Amino acid sequence: MALDTLERSAPPIFRQGLSVTSKTLLLGLLAVLLMAADHRMQISQPIRSGMALVLSPLQWLSLQPVNAVRALSHYFQSLEEAQDAALIFQTRTIAQAQRLQQVEQLSQENVHLRQLLDLRAQVSGSAKAVQVLYDTSDPYTRRVVVDRGLMAGIAPGSAVIDTAGVVGQVTRVYPLVSEVTLLTDRAQSIPVMNARTGNRYVAQGDPITLGGSLDLKFVPSGADMQKGDLLTTSGIDEVYPAGLHVGRIARIDRRVDSSFARVHAEPMVTERGRHLLVLLPFKDWPQPPVPEVGKKVKAKGAAPVMPNAGIQP
Repeated sequence: MALDTLERSAPPIFRQGLSVTSKTLLLGLLAVLLMAADHRMQISQPIRSGMALVLSPLQWLSLQPVNAVRALSHYFQSLEEAQDAALIFQTRTIAQAQRLQQVEQLSQENVHLRQLLDLRAQVSGSAKAVQVLYDTSDPYTRRVVVDRGLMAGIAPGSAVIDTAGVVGQVTRVYPLVSEVTLLTDRAQSIPVMNARTGNRYVAQGDPITLGGSLDLKFVPSGADMQKGDLLTTSGIDEVYPAGLHVGRIARIDRRVDSSFARVHAEPMVTERGRHLLVLLPFKDWPQPPVPEVGKKVKAKGAAPVMPNAGIQP
């Protein structure tokens, strides 16, 4: 047997070392010394920096799923908040637009009502303001229904006017509502006068020509009439007071083979408002008192005048 192959270490029975308690105390003391030295001289700082540098990519990579989930959640939350804000803004915009339209409509109605009040002050007869409820369902007529009737003192045959002129005539009266036939209705007629020449005619409604016009009947071909002449009420029918605007001449068709001309006029009231004015028939208007001719007024303090009956010249 070679000498170099023999085991040189001592057998386990002859080995001796520190006890577990001694090793624990020694290691604890060493740990305290290392911590004190590290606290004083920052011995482990380079090691920590190196380990932090090596572990930084791993930390960043491990945090990416968490950051992605947070970003995705924040995106959907922001998107939902933006949609809610857009919906609220759109709702407010629509509400403000509706209010603006209502304000404009109320302003126009206010101006229209003021004009009706001024017109009512100019009319000497009885007048009542009414509001248009709806148009009648008959497509072959031009009629509207207003919100006042027999209980409000509306009488059949009353004239209905607007700030622009004559609208029509009350044809049917019910207890609470009334029916007004417009001038453009085929069954409606009105006596008119040419304000420029003074000639009188009868105008009948024509709902087809010019989209709704007045057809002047029995106009001689050689009559002095021009396009744009103003037609007013003549007052001879004792329904419409004289001087109300009715329309303007829009078309004159003079035929050689006929002794009468075809004349159409556009009504003054082209855009009817919601409020109208109803006048009592002109024949029912209170007439001003007529002073008696030849009646002498006794002055205050003067002697009474005796009649000269029985005195001979």
